[in-house]
Amino acid sequence: MKNKEFNIPPIYAVLLAIISVQCGAAIAKSLFPAIGAAGTASIRIGVSAIILLIAYRPNLKAITPEQWKIVVPYGLSLGAMNLIFYLAIERIPIGLAVTLEFIGPLLVAIVGSKRLVDYCWVILAAIGIALIAPWTNNRVDTIGVAFALLAGALWAAYIVLGGKISKIMNGGEAVSTGMLFAALLILPFGFYENGLSNLTPKLFGMGIALALLSSAIPFTLEMKALGQLPPRTFSILMSLEPAAASICAFIFLQEHLSFYEILAVVCVVIASAGSTLTAKR
Repeated sequence: MKNKEFNIPPIYAVLLAIISVQCGAAIAKSLFPAIGAAGTASIRIGVSAIILLIAYRPNLKAITPEQWKIVVPYGLSLGAMNLIFYLAIERIPIGLAVTLEFIGPLLVAIVGSKRLVDYCWVILAAIGIALIAPWTNNRVDTIGVAFALLAGALWAAYIVLGGKISKIMNGGEAVSTGMLFAALLILPFGFYENGLSNLTPKLFGMGIALALLSSAIPFTLEMKALGQLPPRTFSILMSLEPAAASICAFIFLQEHLSFYEILAVVCVVIASAGSTLTAKR
């Protein structure tokens, strides 16, 4: 009987994780009018850090200088990525922000490649960016686009640093320690924006739900799926995230995308999935 608990097939676990993250993004955006983007990011990362520190209880005194040199920038990139992404969705639709942000991991996946097929995926993704670009649609905020692309660059840095820290440090300890530094980076912005002073029990409850949906739940589901799925299958499923973001934002926030913006999402999803399929081992 005990083995039947939480027995979700791995593919469904990944899809649920994607939906959880994007529902969390919708909740985050609904909090912006009350506590601002920085305040929302502070609650999410702060609560997530507390949950992970309690769950993994990292021994900070046992961390070596070599580990500190990577885990600190790893955590700072994680925190900056979340803050910048929230600043992006404050100005542009969530679906577009996630689509632009996905350029970061896409470039990491194919960097250094000299094969023609990989250049094709880059060109397809570039077409997607061009379709979203401010000069094609007056309602797309230029600063919001810049923030989303910067979040993508930070995501790329987070991936590279995460790969390095995973080789010299336990995964749970690395994530919980990194999240601690992410919180230390973001919290001053939350106080500076004065959003945290507007917290009420209801808003704080929504912040806890945000932390669970955006961090704790998807992290658990993804870890479960990674233990059962080939990495390539996992990456292809994660490529659906821009599409999921657009659908969740439409359902929960009534954010409508134009035909060209939907086409841009499709281009980036295909480029991301294609690069995973054709990538060398």
